[in-house]
Amino acid sequence: MQAPQAAFSHSTWAPAGKDIVGTSLGSSRLWFTAAEGIVTEIYYPRVDIPQIRDLGFIIADDKGFWVELRRLGNYRVNLPKPYVPAVEIVHRHPRFTFTLKICPSQHRDVLLLHCQLEGDADLRPYALLSSRLGGDAENNQAFYSEHNGRKILWAMQGPFSLALMANRETGVDAWKRCSVGCIGESDGWQDFNRHGRMTWEYDSAGPGSVALMGELPNQATLALGFGTSMGSAATLAISTLFEGFSGIWDKQCCAWEAWFKNCHLPDLPHDLQQKLALSSMVLKVHEDRTFCGAMVASLAIPWGEDSQSRGGYHLVWCRDLVETAGALVAMGSVEDARNVLRYLIATQQADGHWLQNQWLGGKAFWQGIQLDEAAFPVLLASALRECKGLVDIPCTDMVTRALRFIAREGPVTGQDRWEEDSGVNTFTLSVAIAALVEGSTFLDGETREFALLLADNWNARLEEWTFVADTSLARQLGVTGYYMRITPDDMLVHDGTHSEHVLIKNRAFDPGLSADEQIATDFLQLVRYGLRRADDSHIIDSLKVVDRLLKTDTPNGSVWHRYNGDGYGEHEDGSAFDGTGCGRGWPLLTGERGHYALLAGEDPLSYLKAMATMTGTGGLLPEQVWDSAPIPERHLNPGKPSGSAMPLVWAHSEFIKLCYSRALGYPVDRPIATWNRYRGKRPEITHDLWGPRYHPRNIQAGNVLTIALRAPARVHWGINSWKDVQDMNTKNTGLDVYVVELPVAGLKAGETVQFTFYWLDQEKWEDTEYEVLITE
Repeated sequence: MQAPQAAFSHSTWAPAGKDIVGTSLGSSRLWFTAAEGIVTEIYYPRVDIPQIRDLGFIIADDKGFWVELRRLGNYRVNLPKPYVPAVEIVHRHPRFTFTLKICPSQHRDVLLLHCQLEGDADLRPYALLSSRLGGDAENNQAFYSEHNGRKILWAMQGPFSLALMANRETGVDAWKRCSVGCIGESDGWQDFNRHGRMTWEYDSAGPGSVALMGELPNQATLALGFGTSMGSAATLAISTLFEGFSGIWDKQCCAWEAWFKNCHLPDLPHDLQQKLALSSMVLKVHEDRTFCGAMVASLAIPWGEDSQSRGGYHLVWCRDLVETAGALVAMGSVEDARNVLRYLIATQQADGHWLQNQWLGGKAFWQGIQLDEAAFPVLLASALRECKGLVDIPCTDMVTRALRFIAREGPVTGQDRWEEDSGVNTFTLSVAIAALVEGSTFLDGETREFALLLADNWNARLEEWTFVADTSLARQLGVTGYYMRITPDDMLVHDGTHSEHVLIKNRAFDPGLSADEQIATDFLQLVRYGLRRADDSHIIDSLKVVDRLLKTDTPNGSVWHRYNGDGYGEHEDGSAFDGTGCGRGWPLLTGERGHYALLAGEDPLSYLKAMATMTGTGGLLPEQVWDSAPIPERHLNPGKPSGSAMPLVWAHSEFIKLCYSRALGYPVDRPIATWNRYRGKRPEITHDLWGPRYHPRNIQAGNVLTIALRAPARVHWGINSWKDVQDMNTKNTGLDVYVVELPVAGLKAGETVQFTFYWLDQEKWEDTEYEVLITE
């Protein structure tokens, strides 16, 4: 009988705060998550395609008592070892104890669940599954039927199908009554909500948002299989059931034990070693099978229960991926990091950059341009070569194209690392400078020399571009100045003042902060990469400002906001982020601060302990933690996960790196050539660079003026109001930046240089004449 169709679509996802995530290490192409004590999104056949919303349970009798496990909230999550994603969840209620064990097959696209209900004799469990095949909640169809003498709950949509089957310990079909329905109208939850017990037995539902329900005995094993047809999904499910749950569980444990033997942990207190082991497992779980080396940012959709987004964090961000690869190198998982580099080379765009984020196959999701994402893969190639892991991976073409993009577009980024504003940002610039230096070691001749010239110029001008002094905020806080969050890009070509307004994203209203009133923690990367010393006065003053405006002390330790005025987080009343909100503390920023502490001569152990206590029920690190007064009805407690993504792979990577950095005595991901070149000191330059994106009005007396353009040109120039006019042709640096050196080192302070260009490829003159003043 066809179930009544829902009058509306209910297409939200499961909560983002996962208890645990898992996968097998065999040929199976299935990933699972658990939240609120039940199975939530399952991904198949790739780590970026969610197929269900959740698979939970209702415990009920026939007298009107019923409770949904996910709403009970009294459960414990157990793993055999911190690094083995075979999950036991024990729910407790005054009338019963319900034990759920979750384990994937090693070689079939099947998830097994073993459930046992103990307590009052008249209680029975009911499995309830909401499908989202292909990540689509609108066009699923559900069926209940018998196949080869067994009861099966099915769902299908497009090229995807699932089959949910059940066995008793004897191998006999365990299903009793079954039903399918449309969410919000005829699903099993609505049946219990309206009648207090199971009364419906529909055999088909949809197309639309659908759910499947089946009554079970007090002990049973469920198999959820996926395939390209309902028959193939059922065949996989029943085959796995007859392998036996205990056998599947043992194989999962053995496979992960064997994998973990290759992970060498540094000396740490026992509880931190356990967290480190768990973090290493989290990284491995997020790796895809088909696109080897691709890893998504999280198997979670932030504020999923309030979101209809199809994107979520099950996408690849180049930055997150390289941050994760750095943790893999630290752990000694060099081959995994090599696979990351191969994947990145394969997905590099023609002009040298990488997409803001993408599906695993390389299709763009968002469209932003972030300069650090063009630079990070170069740092990975250099790090692999340093540990002798690069071997036969050809990188010169990738590096050249990446540096070409950086040279032509920098120092400006279209978006900062938080994917918001354009301009000059200290974190982004640190990564770009390091990429130029590390990348230069793959090059030779004039191309190498120009990459270093560019790096030195950008490094020397960091404070000119991003540091402000004697502002009202600086005076208020008693410091000389501080690094700004971001410098609007047109300040590089206008008067260089820092009063221009920068719109803060994710706010219901514009707080009206000018650029020189916005601060962030991003400047710490200058120290981490060796561009500035930990005791540099600019760094120390900026730290004082950051700690006054962005730091929150929670019961679990200190945490920092991304920047003042951030709107990415829950609202003040704890309601979910909905495009606006109030930014919260990020544990990964605690890790970054720990790396600074290490370089300042401190033991970063307190930062590691803080991160380790900011975790969720299963020990996973969240994107953000709640840092206001507790709101118990929304499960928001200071220093504990908010509704943002958990786990955040980047946060686990930062925790891993800080563990290994502590053992080394310096950041494990510090670029070696960059550190050797600068060692924390601002470089002295003999060439002042004009262009391609930075147009200084002054250059230092005694320096050569290098004009850098993005197309070949004849530079028409003179001095002191167009005297001694000359023409000089540019030459290609090998990075599609065309340069000419004007011999003006002999000019004295107060003299001027004038110039314009004749564009050789367009055969026309530049519309503007430029002037540069010689200063002391």
